[in-house]
Parts: sequence; C-alpha cells; structure tokens
Amino acid sequence: MEQKKILIITYYWPPAGGPGVQRWLKFAKYLPEFGWKPIIFTPENPSYPLLDESLIKDVPENLEIIKTKIWEPYQLAEKLNKSNKKFKAGQFDVGKNQSWKSKLSIWVRGNFFIPDARVLWVKPSVKFLEHYLKENKIDVVVTSGPPHSLHLIGLNLKKKLPNVKWIADFRDPWTEISYYKHLKLTKNSDRKHRQLESNVFENADITLATSYTDAVNFRINGANAVCITNGFDETDASQNQKNSDYQTLERKFTLSYIGVLEQLRNPENLWKALDNLVKTNSDFAENFNLKFAGRIDDKILTEIENSSLKNTILNLGYLSHDKAIDEMQNSDILLITNFPKESSKGIIPGKIFEYLSTGKQIISFGPDQADVAKILDETKAGKHFSYNDYQTIKSFILEKFELWKNGDLSENIQNIEQFSRKNLTKKLVETLDQIVH
Repeated sequence: MEQKKILIITYYWPPAGGPGVQRWLKFAKYLPEFGWKPIIFTPENPSYPLLDESLIKDVPENLEIIKTKIWEPYQLAEKLNKSNKKFKAGQFDVGKNQSWKSKLSIWVRGNFFIPDARVLWVKPSVKFLEHYLKENKIDVVVTSGPPHSLHLIGLNLKKKLPNVKWIADFRDPWTEISYYKHLKLTKNSDRKHRQLESNVFENADITLATSYTDAVNFRINGANAVCITNGFDETDASQNQKNSDYQTLERKFTLSYIGVLEQLRNPENLWKALDNLVKTNSDFAENFNLKFAGRIDDKILTEIENSSLKNTILNLGYLSHDKAIDEMQNSDILLITNFPKESSKGIIPGKIFEYLSTGKQIISFGPDQADVAKILDETKAGKHFSYNDYQTIKSFILEKFELWKNGDLSENIQNIEQFSRKNLTKKLVETLDQIVH
C-alpha cells in the first residue's frame, strides 16, 4: 500500500532545543511504521531560544524537509533590552523584577505582533504552501503551536483549499496560557487574539491538546478536540540508562530540576523547606545535593545562593537532551513546576514523561486537581503540592531522605507504557484515520 502523507508545519525543529521540538520529531520518527509519510515544513533561519545539536540524530534519514526564510523582530528587541531574549521562550520578568524596558517590550510584543512575533512568516508560507498542496497529494496538514501564528497558516490554507484536512496541534493553550495575562494587551488586542483562536477551533478538522483539561476547554470553546499527551521515547531511556555513571559518583541524596525555570513557576516554599532542613538537620546537610541542569532564572538562582543551600547547589547549566536524561538518572527526586493559577491545571510539562521513564520519584508543584497530579497518582510516581504547602513538602522530602539512607527508596512506578512515543503515535494515526478515508 502507498503511504499516506502528512505535512507537519512546525517552527521548532533540530537543532532547536527544549521540549517544543520533541513532539513532532518523535511522531515523524514513528509515523512510517504505521503507514504514514511525514513531510516537515519549517523556517530556514529561525531565532531559537535554545539549541541542542544532539537531537539531530533523531531526524529520520530519508525525511523530506522543506525550509523557507522567516523574518523575526527578536534581534531588534534584544538590542533594546538583553532580557528580551526570554520572550522567545514565553518567559517574563514579573513584579518588582520588571524594569520599564521590560514593560515596554512586553507591551509591544503583545499588541503589535498578534498572536506572536512569528506572524510575519504566515503570508509567505500560505503563498508557498497553497502552490505546494495543489502540486502534491497531501492527506493531512498539521500546524503545531506555539507559536500560534502557525495555526494562521493552517486557517488560511483551509479557507483557500477547503478540502484540505487540517489538524491544529496545541502544545500549549493560546489565550488560556498563564503568561497571556502578562502581555499588557489592550481590549482591542485581546479581542483579536480571542477571535483568531476561535476561528482556528471552528475551522480545524481536529484540534489536538496535550492535556486532558485542555481538551475539555477546547471543546467548550467550539473545537473538535482530542487529547494526545507528550511522552518518552523508550530508545532514549534505555540507551541513557546504559550510559549512566551514577554509581561512580560520590553518592548524595540528590533533588534535581532539569529544564527551564522561570519566575512565574518558582517553588519558593520548596527552597524554604530545604533551607530549613539544611539548617536543622546536619545529616541531611552533609548528604544533600540540589542539582540544576538547564536555564534557571538569574534572580531565582541568586535567591537560593543567598540561603543555607549555597553549598549544596550543583548548577550544570544547559545540557543536551541526552545529557539531561543522564542527569535525571543520576538523581533521587526530580522536580517539576507548573504555573500556580487554576487556569493552568491542564498544563502537563513534557519532561514529566521523561521523568517517568527513569523510575525516579517526582515532586510536582502547581494548582490543585492538576492533570499532573492525576498522572502521578495513576503511575505511583510521586506527589503533587500546591505552592502554599510547606510542612507537607518538608515531611515528604525527609521521608524520602530516610528511605534513601536505608537503601529503601524503591522505584515501583507503574502504567507508564501508555506514554511511550510509539504508543502515542499509534493513537495519533487512529485520529488521522478518522478524517482520511
């Protein structure tokens, strides 16, 4: 049988780093096993916030990749204020940390570039792809956002070519994402964002959500929504387990945060609980490591370095994906944080699945009844806390420390195979088959 073809329009592609690139990179890896040929459409000269050359090896050898030029205003924004580099990853200074330059840059970004600063790629991409789709038989077009500008490519193609089957993949929500309220939008700009989002929901044949709650919210707002979460690649996990040199290190009880940590997701009560344990428990102080691997906001790092935790910190900086998985293996507890507002309970950070694949205990922060809490309960992989918790956090860490000391920090995680990239690709193909006959 001839393979069906799926055109994947994605901004993030290797050598881009971070979780945004991995979803469709992994789908592209496994789709051919299920009778689908992926074709990638991506910018030729993007401005990525993070680079990770190690992900290039995951790009299938014979994969067709189409690239066109993009112009982005980030270089100008970074000249105005170096901290504007954070915007590319959806990060913001907040509260007292926000200078007038930051405020101005955020206002410009939110009101002049709707939905985001990649919007200038929409028109040339629609023009190019309209011709491409007329010349080539493509069964399904996928747009993956953020940046949500890419959904406008799909929307315009659907209007010009109504027979095109279009899937809008929302790796994060649009107007419901936590930083949306920090964009300093005028009423008119807010209305434009919401109207565009509504148009995407109404016109896409299927809207993909990466969390259970997001799928429900999207349906309420008019989308034909299906939840396919992110996941872990079993080949990554097994390979890195072989490579792990944890046993050769000086063994300390290690709590690790792997990834980007910003001010909006800062678990201050965790640092206070750890600070108190170091001050009051000499055994804990001698045997504890707080490890960071990734990009940690300078202000968060400074705050921790000014506490009793200073001598426990191991800051490895940004690591390749492979090395990051190694560091997950070389840990005892893995930390994950979400935005504190109830509106964020549907966000499932992609790295939780790689955390699950290690079998390590996970400590999570976010709103009550979060989707992450549901996953941790189902897999018996750890505990979810609200940002207001303090004593229960301290007790949990002390309990795990005592188990670690006695060699009893067992790994009894279960039901994680549903989150393997291959099984998730199978679920994607079942969804594709619903709209392609």
